[in-house]
Amino acid sequence: VKPAELIDVVETPGEGIDARWNGTPVSLKRPKSAEVSSVELRIGTTGRVVEFSDRLRPHARSAIDAMRNMGIACSIVSGDQPDAVADIARMLNMKAQVRALPADKIAAVDRLTAAGKTVLMVGDGLNDGPALAAAHASLAPGTASDVGQQMADAVFTGEALDAVPVTVRCARRTMSVVRQNFALAIGYNALAVPAAIAGFVTPLVAAVAMSLSSIIVVGNSLRLMRSAR
Repeated sequence: VKPAELIDVVETPGEGIDARWNGTPVSLKRPKSAEVSSVELRIGTTGRVVEFSDRLRPHARSAIDAMRNMGIACSIVSGDQPDAVADIARMLNMKAQVRALPADKIAAVDRLTAAGKTVLMVGDGLNDGPALAAAHASLAPGTASDVGQQMADAVFTGEALDAVPVTVRCARRTMSVVRQNFALAIGYNALAVPAAIAGFVTPLVAAVAMSLSSIIVVGNSLRLMRSAR
């Protein structure tokens, strides 16, 4: 199939795309009224609604369960129609907001932020870009739109969503190790500095102790390698 050559392409966020083909106005847009996932393809005065259905990404259920087990509440904010989103929300046992425009998704992030929540946004669509940028942290799959990948803080390869709980687990483990390393450094200095002032530490002992403290901190950090497993 050879793609049609379009000119005067104009994109309206959350609505669709208008253009001209051989002088004829064409568009691919959100239908004005539809209860299923669909787009309206219009060529001149002729329009046709094309219905489609979404499928769950690999490991979606296990990823959501893992997030819940970590104490993270999950919800859906989608621009799709109620019936389509309801099926997904029912399968995953999640609350959902439907027919959300890009501004609505940003508003959802802002509401959670105002309530004192730290928001992680995961999205792959063009309309997810603003919300990905507005969240405290954001992830996008490698199959996401260019805008989604550019706006996200991190991009994971493949389609499987199990990368999301793995990333959260690694982030939490990293912060734990950072705090441990700070405690080790403070403890070392609390013991070493008074001893050095009192004259109990020779230059050789100080050099060995300093090197040993660095080795302990690095060794503690290397335990992070197990977090992603």
